[in-house]
Amino acid sequence: MNSGNNRSPARNWSRFALMCWLATYIAGSPLVAQEAADFFRQNCTSCHTIGGGRLTGPDLKGVLTRKDREWLTRFVQNPQAMMDQGDPYALQLRQAARDVVMPTINGMNRARADSLLALIEAESKLEKSQFAGMQISDRPFTAADIDQGRQIFMGIQHLANAGPPCISCHTARDLGGLSGGRLGPDLTLVFERLQGRKNLAAWLTAPATPTMSPVFKRHALKPEEILPLIAFLEDEARKGGADASSAPLTFLLIGLGGAALGLVLCGQAWKDRFRSVRKVLVLSSIHRGVE
Repeated sequence: MNSGNNRSPARNWSRFALMCWLATYIAGSPLVAQEAADFFRQNCTSCHTIGGGRLTGPDLKGVLTRKDREWLTRFVQNPQAMMDQGDPYALQLRQAARDVVMPTINGMNRARADSLLALIEAESKLEKSQFAGMQISDRPFTAADIDQGRQIFMGIQHLANAGPPCISCHTARDLGGLSGGRLGPDLTLVFERLQGRKNLAAWLTAPATPTMSPVFKRHALKPEEILPLIAFLEDEARKGGADASSAPLTFLLIGLGGAALGLVLCGQAWKDRFRSVRKVLVLSSIHRGVE
């Protein structure tokens, strides 16, 4: 006699097939595909393209033909763990990236990794992926390009999508004055650090830091703004020399000077007040003595 918990093999197979179909349908749905595209754009395009060549990380076009899906799913979820385990292919990727290690992305899990791999697989089949990256001319920049980039950096020319100017968080050597903000790193030599126009353009297209990502997700830079910024930052790096590290000392000296001036002004303002109070007390004492 069969118990209520026993199920026929055919019934179990039907349930398994239904679950696989549902998973495939959900992964391939337009909503999930769009979410994966948005996630890739905000978190991956600063280091990867799909068909646009290598940036800091490898070009991902056809990556599923180079490595199996299960390995890629595990790697995307925790790259550092794979390297700590001594995985040969993971270590090879780190060496090719000049020891830059792919970070563990906030919000990454197996379902999201699967949807990203499905996106990469689909984009790899296209003649040109939407993630091929921005094409940057190698022509020499003009003085006008550099000057426009400086104006954008300093906020003199406002960004089309109302994003904050670079100077609110960053500095560079030739800005003058207090040389900009200190929340983010000095960008004097960022062109050299990122090794050229292509990597810098990818970063500016979709900054991936926790501070910048949510801001520029809503206020993305336009290509016509990115090119002048690259011109300015390339010129900063080309001039060589030190960065703007002397700016904190300048700020400190200005602050101390302002504090000293404030004390002098307060002293002058209160000097006559003290004398007038003292005069009243003296006259009052004399008056009591006479009485």
